[in-house]
Amino acid sequence: MTRRGASRLAWSLFVFAVAFAVVGTVWGMTRAEVPGISPVRPVDLLWMAAVLSVPFVGAVVASRRSENAVGWILCSIGASTSLGIASQEYAIRALVLDGSLAGGTLAAWLSTWLFTPGFGLFTTLVLLLFPDGKLPSSRWRSVARAGAANVAIATLVSALRPGPIEGLAGTRNPVGIDSLGTALELLSQVTGFLFLVFLVVSVSSLVVRFRRSRGERRQQLKCLTYAASVAATTIVLGAIGEAVGLREKAPEFIGALIVVLAIVTVPAGIGIAILKYHLYDIDRIINKTLVYGAVSVLLALGYAGGVLLAQAVLPVTDDSPAVVAITTLAVVALFRPLRNRVQGFVDRRFYRRRYDAARTIESFGSRLRHETDLDSLSRELLGLVNDTMQPAHASLWLRAEATR
Repeated sequence: MTRRGASRLAWSLFVFAVAFAVVGTVWGMTRAEVPGISPVRPVDLLWMAAVLSVPFVGAVVASRRSENAVGWILCSIGASTSLGIASQEYAIRALVLDGSLAGGTLAAWLSTWLFTPGFGLFTTLVLLLFPDGKLPSSRWRSVARAGAANVAIATLVSALRPGPIEGLAGTRNPVGIDSLGTALELLSQVTGFLFLVFLVVSVSSLVVRFRRSRGERRQQLKCLTYAASVAATTIVLGAIGEAVGLREKAPEFIGALIVVLAIVTVPAGIGIAILKYHLYDIDRIINKTLVYGAVSVLLALGYAGGVLLAQAVLPVTDDSPAVVAITTLAVVALFRPLRNRVQGFVDRRFYRRRYDAARTIESFGSRLRHETDLDSLSRELLGLVNDTMQPAHASLWLRAEATR
């Protein structure tokens, strides 16, 4: 396939995903409330943006790196998920709200299994094939085949499992096999467990490749690691907010925005790494993210602990303005010293060579203010360059006027 043909196909898949996601969302926002399924609210538009970020990144990657299978997998994930959204909403309209619409049973059946391939492919093949679309080695071929087989089996089980379709009271799976109900339920649990196993194996392959990688490949893997760490941090912060009851107090869109950020960062990191966009800035970005992510988690834990401690010691309610004000001021006062301590720990633990170089330069700068002997300064400067930059050779040239 030519590059132009690949680009057209990739963006056609993205337009397909956008069209069905928009149609499904509009149907959900304009329909009446259905028991068992929450109505689509304006805040759910953030979810649609998160879903569409996957095929968008896939289209960008596939149109520029058509030989890379990761881009095409992301495109197919977005297309199947968006079609599942539209199928579910059409089934609700056809089977629950308006019985005159045709194809409602088929749409309901499609909605039972179209979401399964996306999750399975992302947790197995995408991570195994990252970043160049090839397996780490031939030994991983059996793992990829087993993962793909598990996705296919899980999809087939979802399509054939008998019983009522979720959210569509009175509608049963039209192709469900009742005689295999128990076996299919057990197989569904097995494939679900294997999804977790393959996710662990895929992440382990990334760790192995990172340890063996050098140069550009190492930077690509760092980029994905950074995206995953951002997603994990947002999930932890959301869990802390849930535990202390901030979800009920904060605007609804903030919670949705946190979850969407956790979803979007991973495909975005994949796209940036594959396209090698500003790849060598990732070390500085990771450093700052580690620092501010750790500080955010620690301050959130401190805020939650302060509120709980005040409730246990003082006769106040959990929404007392005094408790909120005192705890907030304490968190603000702790921000700068905590950030400095975390920055020092991150530099010493993860950027030891750079930390030592900074300490060496700082020490040389203090001696430079008191040293007057030019020969001694020259020797110290050459030593500083050798210690911090570690060049193959270093020499110092002085202008003739400087030696007079």
